[in-house]
Order: sequence, then structure tokens, then C-alpha cells
Amino acid sequence: MYRRSTPGNRPPGNRPWQITPWQITPSKRAPSKRTALSALGGLVATVLLVTAHSAGAAPVPVTASDRDGMSRAFTRAAAEFDVPRDLLVAVGYGETHLDGHRGEPSQANGYGVMHLVSNPTNRSLEKAAGLTGEPSAELRADTAANIRGGAAVLRAHADGLGLDAAERGSVDAWYPVVARYGGASDVRTARLYADTVYTLLAQGIDADVAGGESVTVRPRAVEPERGAYAPTDAERRRAALSPDYPSAAWVPANAANYASGRSASISSVVMHVTQGSYAGTISWFQNPASQVSSHYVVRSSDGAVTQMVRDSDTAYHARSANASSLGIEHEGFVNDPSWFTDSMYRSSAALTKYLCDRYGIPKDRAHIVGHAEVPGNDHTDPGPNWNWNYFMQLVGGSTGGGGGGVQLGFPSYNTLRGGSTGPQVTAAQTLLNQQGYNAGTADGVFGTRTASAVSSFQTARGLPADGVVGARTWTALLSAGTASVVREGSTGPAVERLQRALTAALGRTVSIDGQFGANTAQAVRDYQSGRGLTADGIAGPATWAALQAGR
Repeated sequence: MYRRSTPGNRPPGNRPWQITPWQITPSKRAPSKRTALSALGGLVATVLLVTAHSAGAAPVPVTASDRDGMSRAFTRAAAEFDVPRDLLVAVGYGETHLDGHRGEPSQANGYGVMHLVSNPTNRSLEKAAGLTGEPSAELRADTAANIRGGAAVLRAHADGLGLDAAERGSVDAWYPVVARYGGASDVRTARLYADTVYTLLAQGIDADVAGGESVTVRPRAVEPERGAYAPTDAERRRAALSPDYPSAAWVPANAANYASGRSASISSVVMHVTQGSYAGTISWFQNPASQVSSHYVVRSSDGAVTQMVRDSDTAYHARSANASSLGIEHEGFVNDPSWFTDSMYRSSAALTKYLCDRYGIPKDRAHIVGHAEVPGNDHTDPGPNWNWNYFMQLVGGSTGGGGGGVQLGFPSYNTLRGGSTGPQVTAAQTLLNQQGYNAGTADGVFGTRTASAVSSFQTARGLPADGVVGARTWTALLSAGTASVVREGSTGPAVERLQRALTAALGRTVSIDGQFGANTAQAVRDYQSGRGLTADGIAGPATWAALQAGR
């Protein structure tokens, strides 16, 4: 499981049940229990006829020849279980963008294109296995089997709700079924899940998937029959908005998934990627079995924000940083850049700026960090597809400085070697090139040229020439340059360089703000004491020489 398991633009004021950008309006047909979804911005919606298939047909075996096309798998599964094909695709797209992620689980322990889940409160994976006869391992790893399993679960929910053959032929009648498929115990979250699917049906889908194939759903007019999930007038009037961020909705996490109050002042913002859908993540944070939460969740499609933990409380999202940080989850998966939309970036940046201004957090990369950069964590989010430079420009802060616009300052420095990727590789490549060691283009990919440049730099500094950027090599790289004497009260780039080098050398975060204050002086003394130097808290020639030698 590659999500954490321990303590994973809706216009301001819109209510949680509204579908954006598709606005719900009352149907003009009478009598009717439906509500209409009409396209915003002049989209011409096309009504598609869904062919109903006979109920009770014998299961169609899935052979090896059928496993080579996702479109074929959707068509076959829809026919076998009498589920509208386009609805089946929309459920999968809303969950995963039709990416099975090589059989790896989501934060809620869900698998495959259809996000079949196995956790204490949602057993759709096991349900699918019982309905289809497919082994759980096959349902997790094989896309065709997974789609078939998702269709079987949807049909079982439809049968449980009493949908007859005629109703199964209408995509609009499936709204309560979709709401159940999401696994949310909270009606508002179940509604949010189903609304996403019907928004996709109204908008249409054109997804490029593995193997060069495209899976498409033509846009249609939809009038979902909400049934028990229709919001009442009372619910509309008392819709909860965030108590801390006016543009967000408020859906509280389960009390088991966060701690009341804080043991430290708020000093940073931590960026996460959900490894799951927006509604699914909200549902997971409401599940007491998850033992995880975050303060805010941001939707991919339109940047909508839901707050789940009060700023004044401690969410379980980043281990060592929980007490002093605010966590923001972003809908999507680390390895799929299609989730990181401009709407998401802009909405998250507006939220981050608001939080920094409210709590006096510096708008720099020492205080606005990724989950992967928090000491003591083993996660990769937000990952190499997250555009930090663009995001920080939107926030209106510093990207880290010192490298011609390349981020050099991090709360901690990871060990880098051949095959590593991401912003820290870009930083190392930039520093090597600045020192005359040809690492090639600073592209964030640790290849053979970068490894050769690292080895040459290590040889020149008297370090073991293993081509791996560990703590000692980082220290030498980050401190390279003019050895200006700096002490308490000093400011500027030399202080930033010192702070970066101390962060790598000491293995703990030293604020990289270019201000030589008491904390930096203490870090210098700690470094000096550990290296047998005079512990005077002043970075003079001897201290710089030790740093630049990677001691």
C-alpha cells in the first residue's frame, strides 16, 4: 500500500449538493421525481439511448482474448450484468480516471479501475469475488476482471433497491445505486459521489488509457432520480460552510481520526495527494477505521474545497508534523498528472495563501512542503508531477531561491541515486552544474550523466565516489560557494546557503529564510560541537571548510 496508513471551481458559497459546472434545476415534466442536469456554457447535450439487456442471463466467461481492450471489457460487463455501459465507465472514471495503478491499492485499500475496496466497512472487493467467481487477486490486478466485478456490485445494489428491467434501462434510475457503490455512510458524501458520476455523464468522457486506446462517453442530458438522496429544503437552508475558510464546505472527519487541540503552534502547510477520489477521500476520513485525516480536501475538476478538521485541531496526516501543520489533500494519484488541473492549483494556492496570511506562515518552500519532505515520513506525495514553481507563483511566495528559480531549500534532503526523480534531483543537478560538474539538463531525472557528475564532485571533495547523493554530498553541494563569515543578525543568500547545508548535515529542519537568528545560531553550535570545532555559533572559515568537505 503506497498511501499512509498511520497518524492518505465551485464558486464560493455553493452548497455541497450542487453539481458544478452542471447546475441542478427542477424538471419541467410532471409528474416526475427527477431533477434535471443542464449543461453550463452552451454545451449541447446529446441524449443516448441505453439498450437494456435481459436479466438473469448466464455469466459470460472472460477469456484471455477479451482482456486486451478496456472498451470491450466495459461493453461485455455492462451486457452481462445489465448495467448501462456509460454509467459503468463514468463510475470508473470518477474513481481512477480509468487507471488501475498496476494493482496497487488506494488510501482506502481499493483496487483497479473500478476501485473495488477491502476495508473494515466496505467489502466491495469480496462482494465482487462472490458475485463473479473471480479470485480476489484477479480482481485486484486484471482490468477486465475488475470492471466485471464493478458491474456485478452495481447490479447487486440495483437488485437490492428493487430496480426492475425497465428501470435498469434508464441511466437516471441508477443514482441511488451509484450513491451506494461509493460506500459512504454519510448521505451528503454519498450524494457528492453520485453527483460526480452524473456530472461526468452530462459532460462526456474521452479518456486515453493504457495500450493507446480511448474510452469515450458522449455527453447526454441526465435527470437523476435521487430518491432518498434528494436534499430537503431544510438541508439546503442549514448547509454547513467551513468555520475556518469561507470558500469551503464543512464535512467533519470522524472524531477517531484527529485529536482535539494542538501541542504546538501552526508553522507549516503540508501538501498531499489523496490516492483516491474526492468523495472517496471524504468518506475515508469519516471512517473511524482509517485513523487518518486532513484539514482540507481539494477536488480536481473544479477546485472545490471541503474542510474536515478545524485548523485548531490536530489532523493525522504527516506524523512528525501533525502538531504544527495544516494538511491539504488534493484529489488524484501521484503518478497521473491528469488530476492536477489549473482549477485545482488555483484553488489550493488561494487556500494556502489564506492560511499563511492567517497564521503568519512564511510563503516559502521551507514552510509550504510536500508530504514526502516531512522528516520521518516514507511517502512520495505530491510527487514529481506536482508543479511546485507554478503553485508557489500562485501562492505569491518564494520557490526556495538560489538556483535561478530552481527550488533548493527543503525541510529535509533525501538520498538520491540512479533512477531517482523529482525536485530534489533538479536541485542537485543545478548545484552540480553551478560548480562546473556537467550533470546535463536539470530535468529532475537521475541518469548516468548525473551519476558521473556526482562521482567527480565527490572525488574533488575527498568523499567516497559512489555516485549517490547522501547527507555528506548534500552538505558539500549546498554549502559550496564563497565562505563569507555570517553570525547572528546576518541576512541574505549566504545565510540561506548555510541553513540549507545545516539542514542536510544535521538531518533536521533549519528554517531557510535568510535570517540568522537564535535558531540558526544554535544549529551552527550543534554542528560545530559534533565536528570538534569551536562552538561559538559563528559560521567562519573553519565551519565553512567542514561543511564544504561534507563533514
